[in-house]
Amino acid sequence: MSHVRFSRAVKVLLCLSAVALPASTVNSQALDPSPLVYLNQGTSWNASTREDFYWQDQGSQLIPYSWLQGLTTPDGKPFLADKLQRYGYLADRSGTPGNLPIGFTLTGTTGNEVVGMNCAACHTREIDVSGTSYRVDGGPALSDFQGLLTDMIDAVGRVLESDATFRPFAVSVLGPDPDPALVSELKATVQLWYTREDTLRDRAYGTPDIWGLGRLDAVSMIFNRLTGLDIGKAPTYLIPGNIQPADAPVRYPFLWNAAKQDMTQWPGFADNGNDLLGLARNLGEVYGVFGTFHPVNKGRGRIDFLANNSANFSGLGKLEGSIKLIGAPVWPWPVDQKLAARGQQVWAMSTPDSPSCGSCHDQKKGQFRFTFSETWATPIQNVGTDTREWDILARTADSGSLAGGKLVPPFGTAIPQKTTSFSLLGFSVVGSILQNADPFKASLAETGALKTSGKLPKSLQDLAGAFGEKPMAASPAAATAVKPGSYESRVMYGIWAAAPYLHNGSVPTLEDLLKPAAERPASFKMGRAYDIKRVGIAADQTGSHVVTTTGCDQLNSGNSRCGHEFGTKFSAEDKAALLEYLKML
Repeated sequence: MSHVRFSRAVKVLLCLSAVALPASTVNSQALDPSPLVYLNQGTSWNASTREDFYWQDQGSQLIPYSWLQGLTTPDGKPFLADKLQRYGYLADRSGTPGNLPIGFTLTGTTGNEVVGMNCAACHTREIDVSGTSYRVDGGPALSDFQGLLTDMIDAVGRVLESDATFRPFAVSVLGPDPDPALVSELKATVQLWYTREDTLRDRAYGTPDIWGLGRLDAVSMIFNRLTGLDIGKAPTYLIPGNIQPADAPVRYPFLWNAAKQDMTQWPGFADNGNDLLGLARNLGEVYGVFGTFHPVNKGRGRIDFLANNSANFSGLGKLEGSIKLIGAPVWPWPVDQKLAARGQQVWAMSTPDSPSCGSCHDQKKGQFRFTFSETWATPIQNVGTDTREWDILARTADSGSLAGGKLVPPFGTAIPQKTTSFSLLGFSVVGSILQNADPFKASLAETGALKTSGKLPKSLQDLAGAFGEKPMAASPAAATAVKPGSYESRVMYGIWAAAPYLHNGSVPTLEDLLKPAAERPASFKMGRAYDIKRVGIAADQTGSHVVTTTGCDQLNSGNSRCGHEFGTKFSAEDKAALLEYLKML
């Protein structure tokens, strides 16, 4: 990377964002690979489709690659020395581009490469049983995202401490005997990156270990990124007052079947089930995971959503195609077929005070979506689980550069100076899709749909439900009419591989989930070791990370193990049978 000159494109990417928190200890097995078995995930999932999923760029821009190569740990080792496995990320054993783990992308021209992330970083896992690792593609990651980003920000901070500490970094990035002018320019851009990231850390993650291993408050971070780091005034684009605590951690969901759900996101606020809605879902994720997005307000309701926008729309489409191919993992160990058959009957049992498991979790026909996409019903129900994530949906923010904007001026209601973060996200995602969509432009020219009705063309009307409200009006009203505290009830294929359980990852095993909340573990170790009898996170882990939960008296803590007490009154024999059946789903 010698004598690298920072192009305008690289300068633009420095207006990125990251999230951060104090690091936690990750299972040391990550540094000592066991024999690896790729689970059977269907005939469409193979080495080729797996590689596409692992490395496809989606437009995320975390940090210049040359910077990351020049950073060190506190003891002076290269930051990338172990391919970030110390944080639980997975090194592809067939080789990783740029010494990066699975799901970390590398894009750009030689000397100006940028490191980003895609779906696979947070939705690929390995579980360990009897000395063997089993790869679960599309499964919830067991990674310490906050630890990674905390350490990265701290490493950049150490570089900026003095001229003496910056000099070796500058030589690493620019080459030997760099031009003083280039050194000065580099330092200014590094300082800008650090200012933004440190501001986010200070305001969103003041509490140590607020997420922990295998969890993330994704909704807060998308809101914080978009409203706090994207829509302010240049050069920082910061609106610090919009950044709020990311204190509602959830576990990463599994991705198999995700494209078929008719509703999605843990609170179920988003319509889902066709490629258009999949693009909206994934574009919002990119804006929350380091996508560059600085919309320009041109007045009279006109917003240029694509002026400073790194989203890779084509790449997002390819990733959605990959997600459609991922099948639920097949249980690789023996199953007691007779016991499982009894368990299937238990699954279908209902009592006067409790519906059957299948009433919420069986595969059923879902809502109609344009293009006649087949969907699966995803009921949104309140079953007494932790409510903290719902508080986030009502948060408000200064609209910054989006104030006064309309999706298709002069029609629609203008974005007010202050509105919900949820509305600003919906406005940004839908506006970006409309501006990028050639079919939308053609529909306007051919039908004058907006001019005559103020409605979206038929081919794009599904976007109206992408964020649980009518984005054409950019309403600051509540995100959804569903009762607060309600969450999605997914089809349970492959559930055996998705521990810990409940939306906030507060229950380690399926066996524990069949116990009343008061009998579930108040705390448990997190790691890759798996218990195939109890079906979930094993009690003994080589790492030291501990999940501490709260009871039903603290339902809004973000960590409550309360709720979903279906099946808790089954006999011990029926519970054992049901567990055996769940292995086969």
